Amino acid sequence: MFKTYSMELAGRTLTIETGKMAELANANVLVRYGDTVVMVNVTASKEPREGIDFFPLSVDYEEKLYSVGKIPGGFTRREGKPSDKAILTSRVIDRPIRPLFPKDFRNDVCVVATVLSVDPDNSPEICAMIGSSAALSISDIPFGGPTGSVSVGLVDGEIVINPTVGQRAKTDLTLTVAGTKEKIAMIEAGANEIPNSLMLEAIKKGHEEIKRICDFISEIKAEIGKPKMEYKSFEVDHDVYEEIESNFEERMYQDVQAQDKEVRDANMDKLAEDVNNYFVEKYGEEKAEEVKQDVADSLYKLEKKCVRKMIFEEHKRPDGRAIDEIRPLSCEVGLLPRTHGSAMFTRGQTQVLSVATLGMVNEEQKLDGLDEEDHKRYIHQYNFPSYSVGEARPSRGPGRREIGHGALAERALVPVIPSEEEFPYTIRVVSEVLSSNGSTSQASICGSTLALMDAGVPIKNPVAGISTGMVSNPDDPDDYVMLTDIQGLEDFFVVMDFIVGGTKNGITAIQVDIKVDGLTYKVIEEAFERTEKARKYILDEIMLKQIAEPRKELSKYAPKITTMTIDPEKIKDVIGKGGETINKIIDETGVKIDIEEDGRVFIYTENSEKAKKAQKIIEDITREIEVGEIYEGTVTKIMPFGAFMDLGGGKEGLLHISKISDKRVEKVEDVLKEGDTFLVKVIDIDNQGKISLSKKGLGIEETEE
Repeated sequence: MFKTYSMELAGRTLTIETGKMAELANANVLVRYGDTVVMVNVTASKEPREGIDFFPLSVDYEEKLYSVGKIPGGFTRREGKPSDKAILTSRVIDRPIRPLFPKDFRNDVCVVATVLSVDPDNSPEICAMIGSSAALSISDIPFGGPTGSVSVGLVDGEIVINPTVGQRAKTDLTLTVAGTKEKIAMIEAGANEIPNSLMLEAIKKGHEEIKRICDFISEIKAEIGKPKMEYKSFEVDHDVYEEIESNFEERMYQDVQAQDKEVRDANMDKLAEDVNNYFVEKYGEEKAEEVKQDVADSLYKLEKKCVRKMIFEEHKRPDGRAIDEIRPLSCEVGLLPRTHGSAMFTRGQTQVLSVATLGMVNEEQKLDGLDEEDHKRYIHQYNFPSYSVGEARPSRGPGRREIGHGALAERALVPVIPSEEEFPYTIRVVSEVLSSNGSTSQASICGSTLALMDAGVPIKNPVAGISTGMVSNPDDPDDYVMLTDIQGLEDFFVVMDFIVGGTKNGITAIQVDIKVDGLTYKVIEEAFERTEKARKYILDEIMLKQIAEPRKELSKYAPKITTMTIDPEKIKDVIGKGGETINKIIDETGVKIDIEEDGRVFIYTENSEKAKKAQKIIEDITREIEVGEIYEGTVTKIMPFGAFMDLGGGKEGLLHISKISDKRVEKVEDVLKEGDTFLVKVIDIDNQGKISLSKKGLGIEETEE
């Protein structure tokens, strides 16, 4: 049955429709917000997926270019693989809903959000997040929502909910926040060095609207929600777990405390082997094979219990650190002689190499998506090869995780990147993870800051990144222990990974992943305080002691830029028909040239003399020839009545025989020859643009035979 529900959100009407489309899905909703329309369909398999120990949730955010009236490029003229923006949106849809499914649920669940129409003032990403929560809530799929989501901006010092395209153009904060009625479930932010207090205020303001959205979806669910499906539970077998716990807990507690990741992994492998042998010896091979998956799940559960108990009850960490202690840090810059900038940042057993490259303005990344943004001048990419965790797997290109971590580091650094006017380069930084034991995304923020400074990029302030984790009492959200700088093992077993990047002045990026139903304001506030203290320490004690400020000179291998400005009306003259003129300049001088629509010209080369030559040619092409002015010209053709002279830039003038000298000249050939170069004065430009020249009175001696 077709139903429509509406609420007011940030001064606009948000409408959820259901019952008209995709009737074979477990649930379908159509979200309308202004002229933005997003369809969300959710489905679940009838049976669990066998042989897995995780919940198989997939979320896809589909950008359809017809939604903004575009035809896709390429030979097939259809949408290809998801854009980075689509992948990042899929991740922010996933993060707040994933913890709200039952822990013992193993049926495949697919959430597909399809963008059908886009009104730039109303974010399709937020509609997709709200629609996903609504569809899951009214479906028969077991889901502990609803959740709500909003974007938050900071425009002229005022906090704005779901800012319009005009407001987004001048906001100092781009915050996406999601949560339940009680708690915050997801935070993703980019900011221009926002202080902790203001960031927390923005999150709270966003949560006020989230509560209203949750109430709205709850009302829809109460009216038309389906009964939740029965499913096969994959809860760990209690008898198996209790037997392992009673016999191996003490050993697990000791083995998990090895400080070296390789030693700890070896301990866990040997413990698993011994536990399996124990079951074979006690119950026989057939029974041991039957409970093999339960044994593996029980070991994981016991390891989690030991790690959490150690942290929560004893304030001990597996590697022996204090709860607010950062792992040993080190960094280097200028490792690679031929690159434009390089740095390596090491935190414990996590090590990231970042490399910066400077390119022409026209090498910026072109974006073919749904937003108003169509290019990107600062590009940050992150690679996570299998050898970084000691595994032997072939490389298959970046996945969602790599794209997400690269985007986090990019977001953290964008606020400090100089403008194109200040530094007319496209900048690409690639972070190569060499070794991973947790917090590689934050290491890439630190390493990339150092690489940019090594490259001589005049960043406004250096940026560092750090994460905090938490172990909490399930019965009391205010009873928790927070950890600074979580390593890999802790990341598996703590209930949150709260990542903050920023300068000494404030926050530039946030990403929060949680494994529980949400975070309280108290937890968020403490996480901000912890990360601020830690990043100031990293900056002062480690990074700035290695390189205190951006290098004054670029690498000798980086392109140098000469800038000039021409009349925009003259751009066509410099480019020439089919690019003939500009290509001739490039071939003749060996430089690279960018020309902007406003008349700015960038000349890139490692040789200053080549740059000067190219600049002189462009100046000659674009200058206006004026009567009374003196120019350098070259004789191109001798005629009985005078000489034609090239004044540069395709301008030609006639030096009449009577204007060659104060003395009488019988034959032009007696005093001039082709190729002679000297100063001449423009004495007339007729209605047809023909230029008359004179050499008289300029103090230049004639050539004598």
